[in-house]
Amino acid sequence: MKKLLTKKKIDFLEYLEKIRGYSDLTIKSYDESLREALCFIEITQGIEEVKSTITFNLMPYRIHIAGLNAKTISKKLSAIRSFMSYLNDNNIRVILKADESVKVAKTLPKPISHKHIQEAINFADTENKLLITLLYTLGLRISELASLEVANIKESWVRVLGKGNKHRDIPLLIGTKELIDEYLSNNIVKIFLFEKNGEKLSENSLRYKVNKVFRSVSLKVTPHQLRHSYATALLNGGAPIVDVSELLGHSSMATTQIYTKLGSALKQQNYNKAHPLCGVDE
Repeated sequence: MKKLLTKKKIDFLEYLEKIRGYSDLTIKSYDESLREALCFIEITQGIEEVKSTITFNLMPYRIHIAGLNAKTISKKLSAIRSFMSYLNDNNIRVILKADESVKVAKTLPKPISHKHIQEAINFADTENKLLITLLYTLGLRISELASLEVANIKESWVRVLGKGNKHRDIPLLIGTKELIDEYLSNNIVKIFLFEKNGEKLSENSLRYKVNKVFRSVSLKVTPHQLRHSYATALLNGGAPIVDVSELLGHSSMATTQIYTKLGSALKQQNYNKAHPLCGVDE
């Protein structure tokens, strides 16, 4: 049974890569979680209505990971559920036991102020200036930036390949287009905007460049925080959440709604400043 599941796990990871379009980092995380889980899960096989049924008792594994924080536990269990769903879809009947969900508190993103982003951009060289500007003005995931092809950059729009191999078009600011043109005039690329020796730069390479630029201005910033900053700036500027959700490439608007809490905080501040009865001594 373990040999069968190991083989199916490899098929599952390949499915995530080629069909669902998951990033290398996500696939690696799934692989590690499943490899660990299969060492602890109790697996029994029985017969149910003539069909072979496999029961996975998650309790031993849940005991093993009980000391981790709720968010990490939730991610590990989510990987198992996805794998089980894949098995069921491929004619392997699986039943999960001890599969109760873990409540995870939704944490607000930590956007970077426009002032600090501009400071980093002013300090950076042409390549890194373009790198940060694209993340901040297009709201890209780092995997999407790594896969951005020059052919998909038009005069006022950029076509982005996102999760699940879904394309979306994002408006391109004039200033950003000028930076792209300047960069391309000094760099020869074949397919991807960011290349080295004819190969696209890895996500880790791009992530390192972003971190390095912000460290130079004494800040610790990740590419995903720039994506948060993009979304927060749009919502605080009055952009409809449905449009922001589409621009971010979210499959569900519920994912985007976490940013509205930040927008609400700004509305509260503005209200406190504007209303005559807020904080005014008579």
